[in-house]
Amino acid sequence: MTRISVIGCGYLGAVHAAAMASLGHEVCGVDVDAAKIEALSAARAPFFEPGLGELLAAGLESGRLSFSTEFAAAAGASVHFVCVGTPQRKGEFAADMTYVDAAVESLLPVLSAGDLVVGKSTVPVGSAARLAESVRDAGGELAWNPEFLREGHAVEDTVTPDRLVYGVPAGAAGERAVAVLDEVYAPILAAGTPRLVADYATAELVKTAANSFLATKISFINAMAELCEAAGGDVTVLADAIGMDDRIGRKFLNAGLGFGGGCLPKDIRAFMARAGELGADQAVAFLREIDSINMRRRVRMVDLAREVVDGSFIGKRITVLGAAFKPNSDDVRDSPALAVAGLIALQGGSVTVSDPEAIDNARRLFPDLGYERDLEAALSGADAVLLLTEWQQYRELDPEHAASLVRSKAILDGRNVLDPVQWRAAGWIYRALGRP
Repeated sequence: MTRISVIGCGYLGAVHAAAMASLGHEVCGVDVDAAKIEALSAARAPFFEPGLGELLAAGLESGRLSFSTEFAAAAGASVHFVCVGTPQRKGEFAADMTYVDAAVESLLPVLSAGDLVVGKSTVPVGSAARLAESVRDAGGELAWNPEFLREGHAVEDTVTPDRLVYGVPAGAAGERAVAVLDEVYAPILAAGTPRLVADYATAELVKTAANSFLATKISFINAMAELCEAAGGDVTVLADAIGMDDRIGRKFLNAGLGFGGGCLPKDIRAFMARAGELGADQAVAFLREIDSINMRRRVRMVDLAREVVDGSFIGKRITVLGAAFKPNSDDVRDSPALAVAGLIALQGGSVTVSDPEAIDNARRLFPDLGYERDLEAALSGADAVLLLTEWQQYRELDPEHAASLVRSKAILDGRNVLDPVQWRAAGWIYRALGRP
């Protein structure tokens, strides 16, 4: 057993703290947000993430997991994970390092000789080398261990990750850091999870490079959807065909409304910003078009919706299915669904948004939109239905029953997850991005 502190109990930190306790470690999570700490101490997750509530309850009941608003609670731990956010700076592409810098600075007084500080936050390359100096001056050592969580699968991705990456200094200090991390992750490594040891810079680049590649793949198929629309092709069949090439693969070749959330958009923008600072901006210039393609999908969906309501949203009721940026999450940061809903409302549409988990968060960002938790009530009297977040209950929607609720049978499949033959057979106008 290792005594661990987790600094920052937001999405990453809360999941990491609960997961480390489930591996048998003694864990204290620290956050300055008293309401968040109160909720976590009562086994209430401050956000929706499948399985997290149960993991919190088990950790608290075992006595291995606790939470505090005081940094002094981290004293006595030998491993300190830094899990605070790095949002996009206002008015810039670059990442805001304020919270990471503050977390490390607050940790220094409680460090003991030989302690290991482990950064998990997604940071601009070069940050670890800078922070390592102050950690060493306080008697500790720094490692960087990037996270690869998918919202909706975060517990699974922490307890059974597809890889572990350690960024450590050279020499004996690095060897000690590897040994400590191997002890922390012993059950995960015993299950056969691959482990890669790298320098600081490479470990920092892994997360942003992975996210940039993923964004590129998503935007590529969405660019092909634009071409299919112009040529009369079907992007879903195209994706199946090229996905059969094992050099490419079918995963994340689903054309639609594009990506959003609190990680992918801001990470690729921060990647571009940092590359520019290093004089390597031309190497990632293509990411600007990736970002542009992604944002164009939202405007195109609004255009399609306007077409199916005879050219104007004024006086029309539009039902948007989905507020979260992806299913199995209540995260509405940079949500494509809400962006579309907001644009339609600005053009005179009466918009009702439905979502199983994200309505409260959505209302805080877009208070002027209408919201309805009950799916049948949300569909009632709609002139057009837009499926924009592919929750399972929306994918399984019965077109015959839905037809009895709406005023006009027009559906826009923003995620290409419905069967167009089935919906058209029920009398619906079916439209989707990249399909005839």
